[in-house]
Amino acid sequence: MKPRHKRLAIIGGIVCAVGVAVGLVLNAFQSNLVFFYSPSQIVAKEAPVSRTFRLGGLVKEGSVKRDGTVVQFAVTDTAQTIPVQYQGILPDLFKEGKGVVAQGQLRDDGTFVAREVLAKHDENYMPPEAGEALKRAQQSGGNMTSNAATGGKP
Repeated sequence: MKPRHKRLAIIGGIVCAVGVAVGLVLNAFQSNLVFFYSPSQIVAKEAPVSRTFRLGGLVKEGSVKRDGTVVQFAVTDTAQTIPVQYQGILPDLFKEGKGVVAQGQLRDDGTFVAREVLAKHDENYMPPEAGEALKRAQQSGGNMTSNAATGGKP
């Protein structure tokens, strides 16, 4: 083999190795990426059914039901409401009417099964995505009938 062909083979091998490495990194990044969705986006079928994502909004008043370590509650953005099921111990700051972000998957029946539940840590904090989703829901559908179920409160 001529030196010229050897150089081309080495360069080709390096390009292939870099391409494989970039492909593996992008695949790992894509599989670990977790998106945020509001209840309105989930009802509009914008959220994936079989992938992990985050659901954020307010815990609907009167929706928390406990059975041992299994907790069922509803998350609302004042326009739409999504039922959530969680097995485990909830954070101390978890309360009805307060902000929450849950990470998990959506079942075919529309119930969100959470693997992790995060509650806001003080009265002034809400994740930026959740705050924007609540504002959009209030502007676009804040006068819907599900808003009456929350007493008109955001």
